[in-house]
Amino acid sequence: MRFITSVLGMQRLAKRWRREGVEVGFVPTMGCLHEGHMSLVERARKLVGPKGRIVVSIYVNPAQFGPAEDFSKYPRELPRDTALCRAAKVDLLFAPKDHEIYPAPPDGTFGTYVVEETLSQGMEGASRPTHFRGVATIVAKLFNIVLPDTAVFGAKDFQQAAVVQGMVHDLNFPIRIVVAPTLREADGLAMSSRNRYLSPEERRQATVLWRGIQLARATTRRSQSGVSASKMRDQLVKFISDHPAARVDYIAFFDSVTLQPVDLLKPGTHMAMAVFIGRTRLIDNAKL
Repeated sequence: MRFITSVLGMQRLAKRWRREGVEVGFVPTMGCLHEGHMSLVERARKLVGPKGRIVVSIYVNPAQFGPAEDFSKYPRELPRDTALCRAAKVDLLFAPKDHEIYPAPPDGTFGTYVVEETLSQGMEGASRPTHFRGVATIVAKLFNIVLPDTAVFGAKDFQQAAVVQGMVHDLNFPIRIVVAPTLREADGLAMSSRNRYLSPEERRQATVLWRGIQLARATTRRSQSGVSASKMRDQLVKFISDHPAARVDYIAFFDSVTLQPVDLLKPGTHMAMAVFIGRTRLIDNAKL
């Protein structure tokens, strides 16, 4: 497995691969890898085939964290992540430093960002106002550096994947975006690097996100005429709040293509939620 930290070095190799007709599959991550990430690597390998190359990037992107968020304490475990990538037969690990990704121009400020203005407005975009500006910017930069043919994202970050798909369409990136299913622990909790922040008791209570989704799904599928979104939201807020460590940030019901909110829930409606478990903010989503 090759290891590159230089933007120029990555671009040179990516251009060489392109000249040689090598298909490149890309999995962008912030590190602290787990089985969910490895499932994305496996999916990318199947998509590009045995003659393709798989690139994983590890970069904790400061531009997508708000002032009061967990950028400084976000887990960074590059030696462990490197070993996992090597075991998964990743061809190249790209792990740049901040000065490589956000080089300061002569005036000392970084001033060019990518902003998606439709799919990014609700849910995570409402709770974290600058988050998707940071996400779209770093993904666009990584696409220009790695030059992948295919990029694989996880469905746990459903809105993020939608924003990336919208950006790729609108800005004519010649890249296929694939969204792979969420991987879950045995008790249903979506795999996340932030799960390690949880105490044993918080970890037990964190299953309330998945159980809330199952409650909404069962209620919706029992109904013949649909379920009021506002009533379902109230029911879920009460259900989640019965867990002392849990506090709801948002619960949203929406169309899975447009991400526009819906008032009447039917099978196939998408739902997403963000819930604080103690100080840890977790997200999850699924179709009802």
